[in-house]
Amino acid sequence: MRKIIKNGTIVTAADTFKADILIENGVVSQIGKNLSTSDAEVIDVEGHYVFPGGVDPHTHLEMPFGGTVTKDDFETGTIAAAFGGTTTVIDFCLTNKGEPLKDAINTWHGKSNGKAVIDYGFHLMIGEVNDDVLAELPSVIENEGITSFKVFMAYKNVLQADDETLFQTLVAAKDLGALVMVHAENGDVIDYLVKKALKEGNTDPIYHALTRPSEIEGEATERAAVFTGLAESQIYIVHVTCEEAARKIAEAREKGIDIWGETCQQYLVLDQTYLERENFEGAKYVWSPPLREKWHQDVLWKALKNGQLHTVGSDQCSFDFNGQKDLGRNDFSKIPNGGPNIEDRISIMFSEGVKKGKITLNQFVDITSTRAAKLFGLYPKKGTIAVGADADIVIFDPNMERIISAETHHMAVDYSAYEGMKVTGEPVSVLSRGEFVVRDKKFVGKIGSGQYLKRAKYGENYEAENKTYTM
Repeated sequence: MRKIIKNGTIVTAADTFKADILIENGVVSQIGKNLSTSDAEVIDVEGHYVFPGGVDPHTHLEMPFGGTVTKDDFETGTIAAAFGGTTTVIDFCLTNKGEPLKDAINTWHGKSNGKAVIDYGFHLMIGEVNDDVLAELPSVIENEGITSFKVFMAYKNVLQADDETLFQTLVAAKDLGALVMVHAENGDVIDYLVKKALKEGNTDPIYHALTRPSEIEGEATERAAVFTGLAESQIYIVHVTCEEAARKIAEAREKGIDIWGETCQQYLVLDQTYLERENFEGAKYVWSPPLREKWHQDVLWKALKNGQLHTVGSDQCSFDFNGQKDLGRNDFSKIPNGGPNIEDRISIMFSEGVKKGKITLNQFVDITSTRAAKLFGLYPKKGTIAVGADADIVIFDPNMERIISAETHHMAVDYSAYEGMKVTGEPVSVLSRGEFVVRDKKFVGKIGSGQYLKRAKYGENYEAENKTYTM
C-alpha cells in the first residue's frame, strides 16, 4: 500500500526542510508539499524529525569468540537495531586459515537467512593471503557483493594477521575496488603486556585496559596508514578510541592517503573508570580497544565535528554478564570482548551530540547513516531520503526522554552498558523499504523480511556501476 508521511521535518546529511514523502513499492517516489493520493495511508508526523534509516557498519551477530558465542543473533540483534533507528547493518564473516572464503560466507548466510528484520550485508575477514585466497577474491566481490575486507592487527594467535598479509590485502583491494577495514592495535605488544600482568597476579578487568595502552593503537594506526600509502589503496580504521589514533588518521589524510576513521558511541560517553567497578562489574565494559581516560572523549567529538573521523558504528558484540563475561572472573584475558551497543547508537549520538551542540543535526545523519552508505557501496539506495531511494525511514521525536535500561531494551543480553543514562530523542516508528518494522514503539515487523545486500565497489554508486560520487 502507498504511504504518505506528512508534516515532518526531513533531515539528510545536506538539508533540513519540511515536506511530505510519498512511498510506493518500497521506495521514495515523491517528496513535496501537500502531497495527496486517494489510495495512500497518511501518517501525520507533525513535530517529528524524519531521518534516513541508520546504517551500522560494524556489528558482530552470532559470532564465536573466546569459547562462547555472542548473545544476540540476526533476529534479536536486528530487532534491537530497528528499535534504535537502524535499518541496515553490515556484519563480519570470520574466516579460518586454510579454508575457502566461501565457507565463511556460507556460514554467515546460514546465520542470517530467515532471521533478520532489516536489510544487511557482510564484510569478510582476511586472515591470510595466498594464491587460493587471491583467486577467490574476485568472485567474493562479483557474486556476493562483499566489497570490504577486515584485517585484525590484534588478537595474537587467534585473529591477528601479520604485516605482509595486511599489505597484500591492501594491494589486492586497490585493484579489486574494495575497502580494507583494520582493527588497529599492536597485538604482539599486547600479548607481552597481558602475559606480564597475569604473571604478576593482576587479573582484574581494569588490566584489560592497562595492557592495551592508547599508544599502541596510535602506532598500529600509523603503520596501517603507511602501508595504505605505499599500496596506493584505501583503508577504514574501525573503532577509534583515542587521541593518538585520531591524530594519525588526520595526519595521513593531510598527506593524501585515502583513509577513513570510525569511532563508536561507547568511546564518546564511557571511560576507563567503568572497568574499575567492584564485584567484577568492570567485566561488562571489557571490549577492544578498551575504554580510555575521559579526556579522549573531547578529542573524538572534535574529530567528528571537524571531519577527521567520519562514522559511528556500534561494534555490537554482546555477551551476558552471567554465564559469559564471568568466564574471565580470575583472568581478565578470558573475559569475552564486546558489549551491547546496537540499540542505543542513534539516541546517544543525538542526545549527547546534537542536543549538546557537539555536532550539527546534518552531521548526525551523515555520521550515523549517509557516510557509511557511501563508503560501503550502498548509496543512494540507503543512507538518504531522496526519490528512488529505499524508503528506510525513521520517525524521530527529538524531545522524548527515556532512561536506558536492560529492563526495557530489546537485545537478548542481560545487562546494558548504559544502565541509568538519560537520553533525549528517540525513534518512534521505523520503516524498512516502506513497511513498518517498529510502529509507535511496538514491533510490527516480520522475522526474515530483511534482505541481503550485494554492495557496489568502493566509490561507486549502488545502482549505476562505474558511476562515482564525492565521498
